[in-house]
Amino acid sequence: MAKIKELPSGEKPREKALQYGVSTLSNRELLALLLRGGIKGESVLQIADALLKKAGGIQGLERLTRKDLCGIRGISDVKATMIEACFEIAKRCAYEKTANEDVVEKPAHLIAWLQKELGPSLQEKFMVIYLDASHHILKHETLFIGTVNAASVYPRDVIREAVANTAVSLILVHNHPAGSLVPSAADCQVTKLIVDSAALVGISVTDHIIITRSGWFSFAESGMLSSFIEGKRKE
Repeated sequence: MAKIKELPSGEKPREKALQYGVSTLSNRELLALLLRGGIKGESVLQIADALLKKAGGIQGLERLTRKDLCGIRGISDVKATMIEACFEIAKRCAYEKTANEDVVEKPAHLIAWLQKELGPSLQEKFMVIYLDASHHILKHETLFIGTVNAASVYPRDVIREAVANTAVSLILVHNHPAGSLVPSAADCQVTKLIVDSAALVGISVTDHIIITRSGWFSFAESGMLSSFIEGKRKE
C-alpha cells in the first residue's frame, strides 16, 4: 500500500476533506484523518483498516475499550484518547438537545442520547432520570451496573435522589447488551417495585425504557406501566 505522502493530492484524507468536505471521506479515511500519521512500515490508512477490522465496522468502535484500542499497532494512548473524545463529544451533543425539551411528550432526542450513552455498553446499566413538573431533566444518574433484579435495585436510593432534587417524576432506563427488547420478569418486578415506592411520596414513574444499540422499548407506550399503576391504585 502506498504511503499517504505518495498518494495523489486528491486522495489524501486531509486534502480531500479540505477540498470536498469530511462527508466525502470513507470510514477508513475519516479514521486516518483522526489518527493523523502512521508508524514505520505501516501507513495511517493501514492502521485505520486494522481498527475497523477490530471493531467489526465503524459502529463497533464505540464498544472498544482503551485496552482494545491500544492493542492495535500504531495506536498510542494519545490516539486512543482522541478516539474516545470523539464519542464523548457525540454523547454530549445528543444530551444537550434534550436540555429544554419535554422528554415525555417529545422523547426522540432523549432516546438518541440514551442509545449513545448506554447502547454500546457491554454491561447492563440501570439509570434514573429525574424530571421537574415540565418534564425537563433535573439530573440523571446511573445507580448500578449489573443484571437488573429486585435484589440489586434499591428503591430507597431512587427515592432519596428524587426528593433531594425536588423531582416530580422520573424515568427508569436500563440497557440490554445482548440486543433483546423483550422485558424480563425481573424488569417488570423492578418497575412495579419502584412505581409503588415512588407513589408513597407522591412521585410518579412516567416510563421505564429498555435501550439497545439499535432499538428501544417503552413500558409506557406498551401499556405495561399503566397496568402497574392501576394495580397499585386498586390495592
